[in-house]
Amino acid sequence: MGILEKIQEIEKEISRTQKNKATEYHLGLLKAKLAKYRQQLLEPSSKSSVKGEGFDVMKSGDARIALIGFPSVGKSTILNILTKTHSESASYEFTTLTCIPGVIQYNGANIQLLDLPGIIEGAAQGKGRGRQVIAVARTADLVVIMLDATKGDIQRQLLENELETVGIRLNRRKPNIYFKQKKGGGISFNSTVPLTKTNEKMVQLILHEYKIFNCEVLFRDDCTADELIDVILGNRIYMPCVYVYNKIDQISIEEVDRLARKPYTVVVSCNMKLNLDYFLESVWEYLALVRVYTKKRGEGPDFDGGLILRKGCTVEHVCHTIHRSLVSAFKYALVWGTSVKYSPQRVGIQHQMHHDDVIQIVKK
Repeated sequence: MGILEKIQEIEKEISRTQKNKATEYHLGLLKAKLAKYRQQLLEPSSKSSVKGEGFDVMKSGDARIALIGFPSVGKSTILNILTKTHSESASYEFTTLTCIPGVIQYNGANIQLLDLPGIIEGAAQGKGRGRQVIAVARTADLVVIMLDATKGDIQRQLLENELETVGIRLNRRKPNIYFKQKKGGGISFNSTVPLTKTNEKMVQLILHEYKIFNCEVLFRDDCTADELIDVILGNRIYMPCVYVYNKIDQISIEEVDRLARKPYTVVVSCNMKLNLDYFLESVWEYLALVRVYTKKRGEGPDFDGGLILRKGCTVEHVCHTIHRSLVSAFKYALVWGTSVKYSPQRVGIQHQMHHDDVIQIVKK
C-alpha cells in the first residue's frame, strides 16, 4: 500500500469515527499518523527535484505576496492592473502555466506579487503543478487567495484544505508549546493553564507514535492535539492571508455585503476596477509594514526615500537598515511623529517606531 492509499484510509477512518470521550485517544493517534504520512509525501519532492524544474523566483523588494486560486478567477488580471508586468489572461482555464512576478509600488515600498498557476483539488498530492505552486507560497510573507464571487464558499474551503495539508497555517499564530527533545530522563509534561482539549495520556500517545521517549513538553496555552503535532513536526509556516472575492459585478448587492463582512476578506471587481485601492490598503496592513523617513542635522526630512521596515521595529533596526556600523557609533536619536509624546523627542536605541515617523540619528 502506497503513502497516498494510507492517507486516504486514515482520512476515511477519521470521517467515520464518532467524536466522543471514548474515541478521543484513537482520533489523536490517527491525526498523528496522518501528519506523519503527509510529511513523507512532501519530503521526497525536495530530494528528487531535478535542477531547473519548478519556478522559484528570486525574492526581491520589501515583501512578497503569493496569489493563489483556482484557474480563471482573475489572478493574472489583478497582476496586470496593479503592476507594470503583463501576464497572459483569457477566459479559458490554465492560461498561466508558470510563475510570473510583478512589483506593486505602494507607500514607497516595492512589494513583489507572484501570479502562480491555478491549482486544482488534490494539489498537495502533486496534481497539476500544485506542489511547485505551494512550495513558492511557503516563501511568501502574505498569501492572497483569489476566489470567484459567483461560485459559492466551497472553493475557499478546498483551497484552505490544500494549504493546511502541506503545513501552511493561515491567519493563526504559532501554538504556545515549549518542546525539546533530550537524550534521557523520559517524558516531562507540564502546563501553566488548565487543559480542556488534550491531556497527558494523549500527549504521550502522540509522542510515542513519533518514537519520542525523552523530551520536555510545556503547554503555555490550552492547545489541541493537532497543534502539538505541528510543534513536534516543526516545519509549519504561520502566515497572514487575505481572501479576495473577484467578479462582484456579477452578483447581487446583498451577496456582496455578505461576503465583505467575512473576516480577512476584500471584495473587488478586476474588470470594472472596483475596490482595488482598499485591497492595497488591506495588503499593507496584513504585511505589517512601516515607513520611516530619515533626516540630517540642519536639513529637512528626506520624503523621497523612506525606509520600509516591519511593524514593531526599533531605532536599532533603523540603524541596521542605514548601515550596520551605525549601532556601535549611536549616541541618541531625535524622533518626530506618533511614536513620541512631543516632537522632536530624544530617544534611545530600543524606542519603537511608528508609520511615517521622522528620525535623526546623532552619533558619538
